[in-house]
Order: sequence, then C-alpha cells, then structure tokens
Amino acid sequence: MPNAAAPATEGPDRSVPLHVAIIMDGNGRWAAARGLPRAEGHRRGVEALRRVVRAAHELGVLYLTIFSFSSENWSRPATEIGDLFGLLRRFIRNDLATLHSDGVRVRVIGEREGLEADICTLLNEAEELTKDNTKLNLVVAFNYGSRQEIAGAAQRLAREVAEGKRDPASIDADTLGRYLDAPDIPDPDLIIRTSGEQRLSNFLMWQAAYSELVFVPIHWPDFDKAALESAIAEYARRERRFGGLAAKTGS
Repeated sequence: MPNAAAPATEGPDRSVPLHVAIIMDGNGRWAAARGLPRAEGHRRGVEALRRVVRAAHELGVLYLTIFSFSSENWSRPATEIGDLFGLLRRFIRNDLATLHSDGVRVRVIGEREGLEADICTLLNEAEELTKDNTKLNLVVAFNYGSRQEIAGAAQRLAREVAEGKRDPASIDADTLGRYLDAPDIPDPDLIIRTSGEQRLSNFLMWQAAYSELVFVPIHWPDFDKAALESAIAEYARRERRFGGLAAKTGS
C-alpha cells in the first residue's frame, strides 16, 4: 500500500472505490446482546466475511482489506485467542479452494514471527496458491498494527543508512511508503468500521491519509451486501479534495 497523493481510484465509475478496507468490529457485543458466547459471535463474523467477499467482487471492488487480528488482541483471554485462531484455521482450510476458484488473490500483512508454525504454513499456502488470481485481492491484516508496520519500515531504512547503502536525504514519504508491508497495493479509498466505534485503532494509519471513513452502527455479524452498498453510496456522495479543488467521487 504505497504512499500516494490520494487513493488510487480508477475506471469510469469513480463512485465504486477501488480499495475498501474494513475494521470488523462488534462480534462480542453481537453475541452478548443475544446471550451467546463470544465464540459464537466470532463464528458468525466469519459468515459475514464470506458474504462481504462475494459482495465486494459483485460490486466491482478490486481490493478488500480486512482487519482480522490486531497485534493488540493478544491481551484478550487465552481461550478467546484460541477460538480466533481456530476460526482462521477452519476458514483457510474450508474456504481457500472456493476463494481460489473464484479468482480471489489472498495477501497477508502483519507480523508472522512468533505465530504457531501451522498458522504460518496456512498463511503461506493461501498466498502461494492464489498468487496469480486477479478478480479480487483479499488483503488479510493478521497480527497487524500500523505503528509496528511504520516502525519496521523506519528500521529497514535506518539499517540501509547505517550500512552506507542510502543517503538520509533520499528518504521522503514516498520512500518510506515503499518499505511498508504491501507497497504495491493502492491506499484504501474507503475505510468502514462496524459497531459504531469511530476510530482507526492502529489500522492502516499511514495508508488512510486520504481515505474516506464511514462508521456504521451495526455489529459485524450483521454486515452484508446491503450494508456494504450503503457505505459505498455514502462514499460516492462525498466530495474529495485531497488538498485541492473539490472532486465528487461519483462525478
């Protein structure tokens, strides 16, 4: 996700964002409101993810980034972390063949050091199997934190300077952007957060510089194609200036 003057919306219909990123929030609250265990909320959240991946492709979105596990989520109870990892394992094992046949390319951003070996293997297999697919790019932010991503990029640049491979004066915003986890992916045009919370929570903070933010009150397990269409419609109504003159997204 490179540093750019603006997210890279392309094509004749600029009302449909090229890249949508989603903070999938509210699984636990959805379950609590129904007297169900949190694990059931996470399971229903996976069902919502399946719906939204299909919907994104049908609506013409080319990049869909999902915040599946934050680096801060390690502070949750061990049983809940185990449930989340179990769902990831089942999702990849059960859904990867379908994603592949549907032309979805899976990309993973975030730290893999310290993850269990079978999780790393599954993530690598998902990326390798789908690397040539072009219909939809599904970017999974797993064990991800934006501050850590930016710090990692800064560290790599600092090592190059220390080794005499780079002049510090050559480092600008575009340079740092090329050292992030997925520099070839365009910045998100639209970031959606479910459950009514109104913050980024350490998600794509560098890439979100010019993104439109839409916060929806419904919890993630209830999110569906209609909700995605509504968020995209809100995006299309906005005027995007990027520091210059107004440019309405749907014009």
